[in-house]
Amino acid sequence: MGAVSTVIDIDPDLVLDLRDVSLRRDGTNLVGPLTWQVELDERWVVLGPNGAGKTSLLKIAAALEYPSTGTAVILGEQLGRTEVTELRSRLGLSSVAVAGRIPGDEVVQDLVVSAGYAVLGRWREQYDRQDFDRAADTLESIGAEHLAERTWGTLSEGERKRVLIARALMTDPELLLLDEPGAGLDLGGREDLVARLGDMAMDPDAPATVLVTHHVEEIPPGFTHAMLLSEGEVTAMGLIDDVITSENLSRAFSQSIVVDEIDGRYFARRSRRAGRHRRA
Repeated sequence: MGAVSTVIDIDPDLVLDLRDVSLRRDGTNLVGPLTWQVELDERWVVLGPNGAGKTSLLKIAAALEYPSTGTAVILGEQLGRTEVTELRSRLGLSSVAVAGRIPGDEVVQDLVVSAGYAVLGRWREQYDRQDFDRAADTLESIGAEHLAERTWGTLSEGERKRVLIARALMTDPELLLLDEPGAGLDLGGREDLVARLGDMAMDPDAPATVLVTHHVEEIPPGFTHAMLLSEGEVTAMGLIDDVITSENLSRAFSQSIVVDEIDGRYFARRSRRAGRHRRA
């Protein structure tokens, strides 16, 4: 557990308030120090190369790690001064770490409905019709209602991603955290997922969202803000159009990158020569 920070003033309009936060392991600084605030109606993408610190940052936001330095306030609760079990129940998290713990014979409907108890699969918990109706609705919202009776082991990678997001939405979270939801998907699967996440981003009733990715092509339309990380440090942060530029991406990925914006989507490629592209 990281050092407990001093009590700070809490802004009720912020779902996430990180101040001078860093995470260190075995003498290595994984991310930070950085300061970052997320408001109720914002949709953020955190982008950067492998080892940039994206997942480490998301673990703090998910109350899975305590910061080594600084203060972290999540949904009005300060880490180190609150009960994290209750706090985690208010968050929706979709990640590879969750996927790796699911047995192959787990039925999709049970996997989703059990999110209400923060467990994987059904044990001795009691669920009523309202719980199962809620599970069906969340599966439908992400285009996975037809998978309800399938087992986890029979799903494709794209189907698994959608089921994990449905599980993350099951508790009606106040903050939705998506760790590389497009990883491992083919072109069709990625485009379907991006479209559905874009619809969600446009919904004013949807929770504040943070999406971690390596690729600008996976940023759904409707996302409002972006952060670029490189070697644990922020290289750019702010409104998405100000951040996702050729200059900023080139600096974050340490090579010449050209980025284009087409119909609200971003597309990037390496360039060996000057060309027409979005300017910083």
